[in-house]
Amino acid sequence: MIDPRFPLFPEKTTEKSISTLQSLADAFSIPLADLEKARQLSPIERYRAKEIPKAGGGIRQVYNPSYLIRLIQSRVNKRIFLDLVRWPGYLYGSLPNTYIDDEPVYRDYIACAKNHCLSKSLLKIDISNFFDNIHRDHVYRIFNGLLKFPPPVSEYLTDICCYEDFLVQGALTSSYLATLCFWNCEGDVVKRLSRKGLVYTRLVDDITVSSRRHGFNFDYAEHHIKMMLIDLDLPANDRKKQILRDGIEPLHVHGLRVNYQTPRLPADEVRRIRSAVHNVVKMAKINNYRTSSSYRSLHDRCVGRVNKLARVGHNKHKIFKDQLLGVLPLPSRRDVEKAEGAISFLESLDRSRIKERRYTRKYHLVRYRVSIIARTYEKEARSFESRLYALSDCVGSYDW
Repeated sequence: MIDPRFPLFPEKTTEKSISTLQSLADAFSIPLADLEKARQLSPIERYRAKEIPKAGGGIRQVYNPSYLIRLIQSRVNKRIFLDLVRWPGYLYGSLPNTYIDDEPVYRDYIACAKNHCLSKSLLKIDISNFFDNIHRDHVYRIFNGLLKFPPPVSEYLTDICCYEDFLVQGALTSSYLATLCFWNCEGDVVKRLSRKGLVYTRLVDDITVSSRRHGFNFDYAEHHIKMMLIDLDLPANDRKKQILRDGIEPLHVHGLRVNYQTPRLPADEVRRIRSAVHNVVKMAKINNYRTSSSYRSLHDRCVGRVNKLARVGHNKHKIFKDQLLGVLPLPSRRDVEKAEGAISFLESLDRSRIKERRYTRKYHLVRYRVSIIARTYEKEARSFESRLYALSDCVGSYDW
C-alpha cells in the first residue's frame, strides 16, 4: 500500500546546511541588506489583506505579499522546498510534477484521487482553518528540525514565512509549510494504516483514507489521525467528516468518481464543460468579439476545463479541444500597439535588469501576445519575434 519509490517521511536531500544569514543571502542570490530590510517591515507593510467569498459561503481572508517578501518566499520555495526536500508519495497539492524512470509523476488532485480507485469505503477528514492554526513554532521546527538549519537562519525564515504568529493564505510558502507540518509523525500513521490494508493521502488539508472492503470500520484510522492533529493543536472539522460506502452512493474523492479503475469526472461536470464549450463557440460568432480581452479570458478558462478531461482520459477531450481550436482568440490592432510598446520598453532597459522578476514576466507576457498576433498580422509578428529573440539570452527564468 506504500509506494516504495518515495520516502515514508520528508527527507532532506543533502547534508549541507545554510549556517548564517550571509550564506542564506548567497543561496537566494539576494543581497543581505535586502534580507534585513524585509525583516524590518511591519506586518501591514509585508501584506495587503483582502476578503474573497468562499465557494460554500462565508468570507476568506487572503494576504498579498509585498514585492520583497514575495521574492524571498519564492526563493524559499524553489531553493529549499523543491531543491532540498524529497517528498513522500502520499502528499499532494502545490508540489511539482516529477519524473521517475521517464514516467511523469503527478501531484495534483487527480493523481491523489487515483490512489483510491476501486475502493469500497472512504473516510474523509478536513483540518479546520488549517493555515490559521499552524503556529510559528511548527514552522520553526520544520526549518530547524527537518532541514537542520541553525537557530538564526531558522528564526529568520520562520519570521519571513509567517504573518505575525501564523501562516496565511496568499503567502507563497504557506502551502509547502502546511504540507510539511506533520513531517516527523505522518509517516508513522501511514505505516499503521497500511498494515490494515488502508490507503492514506493528504491534499494540503484534506485527508482521505480508503479501503477495498465493504462497510469498513474506520474508528482505528480516525483515532490515529486525530491524535496526530491533536499533537500539533490542529482541530479536525467534524462537520466536514464523511464516511462513504459503495453501493449507497457513488464514491467521490476531490470531486472525482473513484468507483472505477481510473478517476472519472461526474456526468454533471462533463455536461457543464460541454455547455461552456458551446457557449465559447456561440460567442465567437459575434462580430469582432474574438478580438476582445473578455473573449480571450473566456476561451482560456474553457481550455483549462477541457484539459481536465485529458487528465482523466475522457473520450470527449479531443472533440471539445478541436472545437476550441476552431475559434481561437484573434488579435486586434491594439494588441500590435501594446506589443510594440512592451518590446520597446524591454529594449530600452539596461540588460542586467531584464533578469529581474518584473521584466522577465513582461517578456513572457509579450511573447504570449505575439503568438496571438501571428494569427492575423504575420508580418508584424515576425518582426516582434526577431526582436524578442535578441533579448532572450538576457531573460531570467521564473525562479523568483
